[in-house]
Amino acid sequence: MSAPGVPTIRNVNWGGLKTLYVKEVRRFFKVQLQTIWAPAIQTLLFLVVFTVALGSRSAVQVGGATVAFADFIAPGLIVMGMLQNAFANASFSLLVGKIQGTIVDYLMPPLSTAELLAALTGGAVTRAFCVGGAVWLAMALWPGVHVTPVAPLAILWFALFGSAFLALLGVMTSIWAEKFDHAAAVTNFVVGPLALLSGTFYSVDRLSPAFQAISHANPFFYIISGFRYGFLGVTDGYVSIWASGAIIAGIDLVMAIGVYALLRSGWKLKN
Repeated sequence: MSAPGVPTIRNVNWGGLKTLYVKEVRRFFKVQLQTIWAPAIQTLLFLVVFTVALGSRSAVQVGGATVAFADFIAPGLIVMGMLQNAFANASFSLLVGKIQGTIVDYLMPPLSTAELLAALTGGAVTRAFCVGGAVWLAMALWPGVHVTPVAPLAILWFALFGSAFLALLGVMTSIWAEKFDHAAAVTNFVVGPLALLSGTFYSVDRLSPAFQAISHANPFFYIISGFRYGFLGVTDGYVSIWASGAIIAGIDLVMAIGVYALLRSGWKLKN
């Protein structure tokens, strides 16, 4: 036995980290019809509505190539569904604990701040990948849509770092929010508009220079453009795939440091 006052967990508490991660995954799997399949169906309906409205023969000029409209929006819809659900999962965990008075279940276990953040982010990213996989499978079986991976590493990179970005934003929202209305406000006035105005349904190349500059200030643009590159082999806008990957990784790093600082300070958690 260790002497009194000497910690028995000197490095990473892998057992505690795994336990909290599994708890977060089981929480959304218990209601998977609502957390996985409903978002997948909703995203698929976007594809159906737009392709029916614009016709199966419509095409988009992107990166100097002509791409069928259905093939153009399909990757964007997949990753948009992933991002929205990563945020939804992460923005719920600590918030519901504060509202129900069970926040001590997150703060009292022998977990470091980094381990707590990793478990919450990992659970949200797992939900995002479950939704993305369900949407991709549905689109792969949908006639007239081609979602065969061309650059799998690009797909994995932007799916992972994009989901982590929204998961970190969700944890930050969960720390700041005091009621569900606050989290819903971030969803409706921040996440939703940024996702829809990121080039999911249109090519940024066709915008005026001023609106192109605005689009390039949107972090969602780099995620969606890079993820789409993994299926089409071309990028939207004048930013290269390497620059997009570096930008989103840098944003994740800054977000992780900021959220870590908030968690460590106990702001709005230990009051």
